[in-house]
Amino acid sequence: MSEAQSVQPAQAPANNEQPQQQPQSTLQVISGIVFRVMFMWMMMSWLRGGNKTDTGGSGKPGSTIAARNLLKFGDAVDLWVFLSEKETFTEFTDMSHLYWHQTELTYGAWYDGPDKDGTFTENTTVVLSKNIQNNGSVYMHIYFTKEGYVPHPSMEGDYSEKYTFEAHKRLNKYKKRVIKKTQNLLTGKTETDPDLLKRAETHGLKETISHWHPNITINLVADETAWVQGTVPQPLDKLIKFDKTAMNYEPIIHVNDYWNLLRDFQPINDTVKEVNFRITYQPISMFKLQMYASQSMQNQWMSVLGEDYNDESEQDKDSLKEAMVETNPYLLGLTVVVSIVHSVFEFLAFKNDIQFWNSRKSLEGLSVRSICFGVFQSVIVLLYIMDNEANFVVKVSVFIGCLIDAWKITKVMSVTIDRENKFLGIIPKIKFTDKSTYVESETKQYDQLAFKYLGMIFFPLLAAYSVYSLLYDEHKGFYSYVLGMLYGFLLTFGFIMMTPQLFINYKMKSVAHLPWRMLTYKALNTFIDDIFAFVIKMPTMYRIGCFRDDIVFFIYLYQRYVYRVGPKRVNEFGTSGEDHTVNGDATPAVESSEAEQPDKKND
Repeated sequence: MSEAQSVQPAQAPANNEQPQQQPQSTLQVISGIVFRVMFMWMMMSWLRGGNKTDTGGSGKPGSTIAARNLLKFGDAVDLWVFLSEKETFTEFTDMSHLYWHQTELTYGAWYDGPDKDGTFTENTTVVLSKNIQNNGSVYMHIYFTKEGYVPHPSMEGDYSEKYTFEAHKRLNKYKKRVIKKTQNLLTGKTETDPDLLKRAETHGLKETISHWHPNITINLVADETAWVQGTVPQPLDKLIKFDKTAMNYEPIIHVNDYWNLLRDFQPINDTVKEVNFRITYQPISMFKLQMYASQSMQNQWMSVLGEDYNDESEQDKDSLKEAMVETNPYLLGLTVVVSIVHSVFEFLAFKNDIQFWNSRKSLEGLSVRSICFGVFQSVIVLLYIMDNEANFVVKVSVFIGCLIDAWKITKVMSVTIDRENKFLGIIPKIKFTDKSTYVESETKQYDQLAFKYLGMIFFPLLAAYSVYSLLYDEHKGFYSYVLGMLYGFLLTFGFIMMTPQLFINYKMKSVAHLPWRMLTYKALNTFIDDIFAFVIKMPTMYRIGCFRDDIVFFIYLYQRYVYRVGPKRVNEFGTSGEDHTVNGDATPAVESSEAEQPDKKND
């Protein structure tokens, strides 16, 4: 948890409308963080291009002199905290800018303070000027001096440049607000604040607004390491400041806002006259500083991928922080381990799915219509996220998934280009025909029958959901209404598209044709999600939704148990036990995932 206790900010104004977020499990958040850390580590390793001579952040060649900290453990220091709207502070004689002056601090003392934990706090109120209310900035200027000294020669008292250490931090944070310009297509009414709509006409639908967080922590790093200029490892080389002789360095001041959760930020506008402010001082070890510094470096690299991606990354990390604060440490450690296993299973499921369809010789027993519907579903998801301005990385990910689903079409159907009958006389038509292994089998008949029964349930539900969405939801236009309605329906009822395969299995009394490896890996991932659905706080309906795929998979398992192995049945590679008979040695091929597979050792 944060070194500073949480202070609840004033309630945000009602007109601060933010886009709704889909609930995410901690497992998904940690998996995303692990992926990003690995990606950024590889990028930094590549950009560095191997070992280079470190200059210690000074631009000078490395030195062999071991520098010492200007402060020693036990030295008495004073803390001065000034607030100003200027990034460079010069108004030392105006005491109205001095918000905290704490004396009798001991450098490296872990048991000082009223609670004997090395922590001192100051609660104050900041009055906001008109400039700050209109997206202006406010800066905190921090000075540590040896006891008895003042931070600037213009102030009354003794001044020592050598024993004056400073740090600066902008306190307000700029966050992007998206104004949803939607309305009910029937009534024309909208729940969006009218003032926001008027503001959108002049400022656009996207607006950057200043936000305030009531907590900040000042860490003075307790460390007496004898650093050598030019050999300080990254990212500490940017934090340690050596003097001109390179024989001394200043103690590190770290302004810590890592534990400031996004949910506690308060938007600043002309109605907010003053805000609460809690300043906390606490010593910190070098090990903790390195952890915080690595996170700051990761944020800088993430910003290269774009503002939208960086915002999404912050939201993921915020969810991770909440989990670290609210979850049992043992459970959190288990979550990290399981998330890695989850990523491995996801990769194996993807790999075996591609391999299954690439090596498939027969379509007997497989629902071709389900594959075609999967392409339709992927296209709807892609169009939906493009209409809702998702970030570039998400668009690319969904687009690649759509291409993979389209590639499956070429495996289950014969795709040809009809150059004689052109569309509008210009564009050649693409012709889709069923493959012979699908036409000549009973699978096509069962597949058509399954979709006939499914349509009796599917289309009434679709009609009911479209009417509900039209009556109660808001949309940007008719195009957005169609996409939003289809996306919402597929998100809610899309799982029923797995049932035609169950019907085909039932009619054929066999499950030999299924890609059991891929299904097993996906099922394991689903079970992991189910477990954490009870551990992590999330809506009840979302928890119920986690079990839909489980029910279908358990039916698959039941069918696998009921429909025993038969030598004449075809396995997932399009072969039967009779095909494996060589020189009179009849060895039946196993019709499930236990069949001989050349890639088994690769898993």
